Amino acid sequence: MKLISSTQNSYIKQLVQLRDKSREREKKGLFLIEGQRELGLALKGGYSLEKVLFCPDIVSLETLTTFIPVMVEIIEISSEVYRKLAYRDSTEGLIAVANSKELEIEDLELITENPLILVAEATEKPGNIGALLRTADAAGVDAVIIANPKTDMYNPNIIRSSVGGLFTNNIATGSTENIISFLKAQNISIYCAALQASKSYDSQNFLNPSAIVVGTEATGLSEAWLKASSQNIIIPMQGEIDSMNVSVAAGILIFEARRQRGFQ
Repeated sequence: MKLISSTQNSYIKQLVQLRDKSREREKKGLFLIEGQRELGLALKGGYSLEKVLFCPDIVSLETLTTFIPVMVEIIEISSEVYRKLAYRDSTEGLIAVANSKELEIEDLELITENPLILVAEATEKPGNIGALLRTADAAGVDAVIIANPKTDMYNPNIIRSSVGGLFTNNIATGSTENIISFLKAQNISIYCAALQASKSYDSQNFLNPSAIVVGTEATGLSEAWLKASSQNIIIPMQGEIDSMNVSVAAGILIFEARRQRGFQ
C-alpha cells in the first residue's frame, strides 16, 4: 500500500487544488468527499471512486475495507497530510477522490408520472444550495434543479452543508431557458415564489405534476420565470421583514405540496 507522509507531495498539492478550485474540478471531472456517511451516500448514489486516502490515526484499514469497493486504490496518509486536505475539522479520517457527474438538464430522468420538483435560480452561496438539497431530501422531492448556477455542484461547502444530500437527490443544472423548456415539455405546472400577482401558497393545488421555483433573497426570480409561471405564490408574513432564507421558504412550500399529496 502506498504511503504519503509529506504535505509537499505533488499529488497532495493536486488534491488541494481540486478541493479549492472549481476550474480544477471541472477540468479533471473529479472532486473530494470527506467522511464515512457522505462517502456511503455517494456510493449508494452511483458515484464511482478513483482513490481513497485514510489516516490510520483516526480510522482503521479494516473499517475502510468494509464499505470501500475492492477495486478502488487505498492510500495511507499521515495526520499532517490529512489536516492539510480536510475541509472540515472532523471527517473520520478519510478523503475520497470521486468522479463527478455531468448533471445536465437534458439528462434528467423523472421516475414518477406525477413529479414534485424544486427549482432554485442563481443561488450564489454554496451553503444555501446545500441547505436546499438537505430540505429536498427530507421532503423526498423527485428532482432538484439549479438554474443558472453560480458555483459548481461539487464545491466542498455544498457537500458539507447538504450533509451528503448532493448524493441522495436527483439533481440537474442548466440555463433558465432550457429548464423552462424541459418543464413545459413534461407538462409540469410552474409555481414561482414571487411578490407580483401572487396567491397564498396554501391556496394552490399541488396534486398534479408541479415545479416550485425559488430565487435569490436579494433579487428574486428573473423575468423569464415570471412569464412562464402557471401561478405566482407567496408565503404570507406577519413581521416587519419581507423575506426569509431561501431554504426555509423552499421547505415551507414543498412540505405543503407533500402534505397535500399525503406524503406519498
